[in-house]
Amino acid sequence: MKLLHPKLIDLSLGRVERLLAKLGNPHKALPPVVHIAGTNGKGSVTAYLKAMLTAAGKRVHVYTSPHLVRFHERIELAQADGLTQPISEADLVDVLKRTQSVNSGDDITQFEITTAAALLAFAEHQADIVLLEVGLGGRLDATNVIDTPALTILTPISLDHAEKLGNTLELIAAEKAGILKRGVNCIVSQQEDNVLDVIAHEAARKGARLYVWGQDYDAYEQRGRLVVQKADQLLDLPLPALVGRHQIINAGTAVAAALELTCVEIDEGAIERGLISARWPARMQRIDGGPLPSLLKPGSELWLDGGHNPAAGLVLAQSLADLEERAPKPLYLIVGMLGLKDAAGFLGSFRGLARHVVGVPIPGAHEAPFTPEGLADAARSVSLSAEPAPSVEAALKRIDALDPGPKRVLITGSLYLAGHVLALQEGVEPQAN
Repeated sequence: MKLLHPKLIDLSLGRVERLLAKLGNPHKALPPVVHIAGTNGKGSVTAYLKAMLTAAGKRVHVYTSPHLVRFHERIELAQADGLTQPISEADLVDVLKRTQSVNSGDDITQFEITTAAALLAFAEHQADIVLLEVGLGGRLDATNVIDTPALTILTPISLDHAEKLGNTLELIAAEKAGILKRGVNCIVSQQEDNVLDVIAHEAARKGARLYVWGQDYDAYEQRGRLVVQKADQLLDLPLPALVGRHQIINAGTAVAAALELTCVEIDEGAIERGLISARWPARMQRIDGGPLPSLLKPGSELWLDGGHNPAAGLVLAQSLADLEERAPKPLYLIVGMLGLKDAAGFLGSFRGLARHVVGVPIPGAHEAPFTPEGLADAARSVSLSAEPAPSVEAALKRIDALDPGPKRVLITGSLYLAGHVLALQEGVEPQAN
């Protein structure tokens, strides 16, 4: 499916509001909406909530971005059997054609027209709840047309997209906090103090009630279990299915949101089942079998994660350090990143942990990526051994030649690179973002 609209990011609400009005304002005919913003963890929190709601017998629509392999992944619809699946080709073509038709050639970005089409699809298919993930920022994001969501969530906020959202953590936090609404509760995940100050100021200005990590709820691992604690409640839960220490934060945030939702009931059993059944590709995903792992010696591990900013680099390094402690193997990185990202800041956390870094291109990237040589330079600038390679496959072969034994390889730096890797595994061409 080919989209004919520009890919330029131009943050504004006017164009999408005009288009939605032409469509009959489908965003005002939705089931209850949970609106989710933040820098890291949005997708994981959404995946946990989706799994918990599904386990509770609720029908769930989900909107996320970017997609990894197929555009249809962005718009997930509740099905008659209660499961949530990517929108069908027929339904996707239908809502996009109708949305493009009523737009009548007016200026619009790809994300805006996709969001309008998603909201139209959600309004026309039955569900109990919508999980709506912000695309970029929050205040002027096309998803911020929902006047009164059932709940808002702010996942951990860090420096990213500074060229569009502002070059300080406080400015970025203010943009993310733009999803807060008067009288609507907001679950606030673990944040730095200066970020929390900005969120609290915005909440006071708008009259939103905050439920804050470390104040109103907490979550931690204890004896191989996830403990989530509120002032009047203590839940002893299984550890989340997704790998990494940071998933304790994401899972705890999702549990707090599930407990705070009043529009649907999610019992503790559904929360448990959701935690252990949640799936979210390219988030510390182990790649087993298929063409890429076969390029490494037997006993090697291949991991994939779309992390792409310094905060993500830190939590990924922690996750790999934990794996190293449990099952030692030499660590190698294959990295591709978009050119506006802080490559040195991302890679710095792996100093002393990764033996070697191989920079690779990102085929079909929607923004100019770093060259492999540029990534190798960034890695060397933070005292990591590094070299460029022309492709992921070439990088894997090079790494395998460097070390005669089993090794641990992480492919990381971009969700667009992650999509390319998953497409290579499936033997298909990824659809452009």
